Amino acid sequence: MNLISADHISPLDMFKIGVGPSSSHTVGPMVAALSFRRSVEPLLKKAGDDLEIEVELFGSLSATGKGHATDGAVCAGLRGLHPRSASIDEIWSSQDRLLAEPCLTIDGTSIAFNPTEDIIWRAWTMDDNPIPHPNTMIFRLKSGDTILAEQVLASVGGGFVEPVVRQSGLKSVTGDEADLKKLPYPYNSAAEFVEQCLNNDLKPWEVVIANQEVLGLPEALLRAELSEILDTMEQCIERGLNQEGILPGGLNVKRRAKSIYSKLQSGEGPAWSQNDLRPSVYAMAVNEENAAGGRVVTAPTNGSSGLIPAVWRTLREVHDLDRTTLQNGLIVASVVGALVKVHASISGAEVGCQGEVGTSCAMAAAGAVAMLEGTANQIEQAAEIGIEHHLGMTCDPIMGLVQVPCIERNAMGAVKALNAAALSLASDGVHLVSLDKALAVMKQTGIDMNQKYKETSTGGLALG
Repeated sequence: MNLISADHISPLDMFKIGVGPSSSHTVGPMVAALSFRRSVEPLLKKAGDDLEIEVELFGSLSATGKGHATDGAVCAGLRGLHPRSASIDEIWSSQDRLLAEPCLTIDGTSIAFNPTEDIIWRAWTMDDNPIPHPNTMIFRLKSGDTILAEQVLASVGGGFVEPVVRQSGLKSVTGDEADLKKLPYPYNSAAEFVEQCLNNDLKPWEVVIANQEVLGLPEALLRAELSEILDTMEQCIERGLNQEGILPGGLNVKRRAKSIYSKLQSGEGPAWSQNDLRPSVYAMAVNEENAAGGRVVTAPTNGSSGLIPAVWRTLREVHDLDRTTLQNGLIVASVVGALVKVHASISGAEVGCQGEVGTSCAMAAAGAVAMLEGTANQIEQAAEIGIEHHLGMTCDPIMGLVQVPCIERNAMGAVKALNAAALSLASDGVHLVSLDKALAVMKQTGIDMNQKYKETSTGGLALG
């Protein structure tokens, strides 16, 4: 059971700098592999000879892992690379290097690892039982037939990796409810968050900043990190707007962001849109970069990474928003993402794309209202609109690639987020369905959704 409270999840947890194409199938496995590498280092001096590492990938990781470059990500992590700090070229050359020389060197010790033989693609059972999470992984260090170390991990979306107890599911992220610190403005629901803002006469981002200070993250450091995240988002948009060609993977999907943006700049866009397809084009630029394995920010996942950068850039251009305001927007958006993570899921393999693009739309809508000086009630309303109108959205990527329908879903989600924000700002924030209710419905809808529509490429649009 996940005992973490939403108020303990940092904005820096919801926005991580990494690589495409998937936070759950690329970033998570890479982080897990790196974690395993580090965990076995103390064992190696006494481990003897004939050492080998073996990796098993289950469920959705197995079903769509090749399209999501999971094997390449595992290779990079086992080579000691982190998705934030390693160069893109070094990450994506790791598998070829290991295929040419199937050996890892960890703390001076040589360990056999052949990606072709030692990454094993499993199905949906473990120990003759259903797997504890759709994105379950097992890492093993072996000496002959003897297992020296084993970790069972789950990539739960957004680059988050959590340990698994075999046959009984995820371990608590915090270990015990007593581990939760006493915060000045505690909340674990949208209603409680709004109440903290209103009762204490605080701006929504001030609630988060005060709590994060107690959790050991000073405001200056938080804002410095958010500034780098904003820069990474902006750089990703610019790269996407200047790239042409065919995306990798075999679908032969053509990059379109550059050509559409050029038409907008020359005034060739359709008149009814007032030539302003910017939110959609900016989102497509990011998601095309993500599909190509480039540097992106989880927002809250890679599959939904284009939506928030697109909304932020559009609002910055239209309203001349300053750096601090853009950071405040990210802080408020992270609250919505944390609430979804705790009370539903941000993983397409668990609840479908409602948990990815739906969550990002809600986050973007909430952040937009905050940046445009809306009230706490209007922020909650905007987030609920964003969730409500993505309920039931399936995750059915063609060939397991984060391209179709993912890229256009971000484009449409950015427009919906801006509309949700506008609708909320034009009202008084009073509405019938609460965000908390919408999250409960999202979770139940994900439970009821047929597994083939949850990032397996075995249903819906994935069937062509």
